[in-house]
Amino acid sequence: MDYRLDEEQVLLKESLEGWLSRNYGFERWRRLAASDHGFDGANWHTFAEMGWLGIGIPEEFGGLGFGAVERMLIGKAFGRHLVNEPYLASSVLAGSLMLHAGSEAQKAEWLPRMAAGEARLALAFAETASRFDLNHVATFARRRASRWILSGEKILVLDAHAAERILVLARTSGETADRHGLGLFLVDPAAEGLSLRSYTTVDDRRASDIVLEGVVAEALIGDDGGAFHPLERCLDEAILYLCAEALGAMEALFEMTRHYAKARKQFGQAIGDFQVIQHRLVDMRVQIECARALLLHAVAGVPGDDPVARARAASAAKVQMGKSARVVGRSAIQIHGGMGMTDELPVGHYFKRLVMAETFLGDIAYHQKRFAGLPSELA
Repeated sequence: MDYRLDEEQVLLKESLEGWLSRNYGFERWRRLAASDHGFDGANWHTFAEMGWLGIGIPEEFGGLGFGAVERMLIGKAFGRHLVNEPYLASSVLAGSLMLHAGSEAQKAEWLPRMAAGEARLALAFAETASRFDLNHVATFARRRASRWILSGEKILVLDAHAAERILVLARTSGETADRHGLGLFLVDPAAEGLSLRSYTTVDDRRASDIVLEGVVAEALIGDDGGAFHPLERCLDEAILYLCAEALGAMEALFEMTRHYAKARKQFGQAIGDFQVIQHRLVDMRVQIECARALLLHAVAGVPGDDPVARARAASAAKVQMGKSARVVGRSAIQIHGGMGMTDELPVGHYFKRLVMAETFLGDIAYHQKRFAGLPSELA
């Protein structure tokens, strides 16, 4: 498999790094993270103008029609610069799910607006008791005449505070843990009976817990019982994007740690001259390359329409990313010493971004178990 970037991918990579280097420095990020929304709406519209919001959207719906490799490049660049704009929540999670589950009319209504930066969506799928099991859904939807009425609670809905609409996963039939009987509903966050409790996540992004008490859904996305498989595909794609973000963050951490080791002197010489520090830096680099290898295999070497191969590749990449993030993050903190966790240095903020990436959408133990339960490619 040839993993080299083609000409268009190289141009995308250069445009990402060029704009972010000029406009998304650490001090600028700190101001955005401390603001009310946690991001800049002007940046969002710039992302649309650059075509980044339309990467995964087909051309007939106003996008560029690119695939997983291009989305990986965006994730990696955003991870290197700690980008706070709701790309993961809207473009990756909600956008992909609308693409995979929506009707042609629904896609024609929402995807062009999302590609143009005119609409942001959020996805509410997780619940307190579900842990990482997508099918464990207690929120229910009941049909009354031509309307669907939703009741239940959702947690950790990324960037719901800034979303025009929220996609809510709810049970239309069956038992709480069934994979069938799940529907996806479009809900107005200002609807009667819906309440949001917003907060800052550990990595300085925004999320909300949602309570639905007899909320009338605006529309059913797709059919009323088959949301599980489109959701699983969407989250596998989001896992790979998240791994790309983590890879970019790990690369940034490694570079700033290596530079610090060259500059910081102790006992009259740079600490980077000590063998123990050199070994630690090598360990960090090895872990980054391990994470990169599995991510490249998943995005470039695995067909997205093969659900078993896709799930296996996504879980393998997520496990390796989690293990690598622990080594790289902890080593960066230890080499920098106590100052590594202060707000004034970016090191601690990258570490927190890696902590969130390791846990969100399934931790190491969950994906090891998921991988082991999938049919083996050697069978």
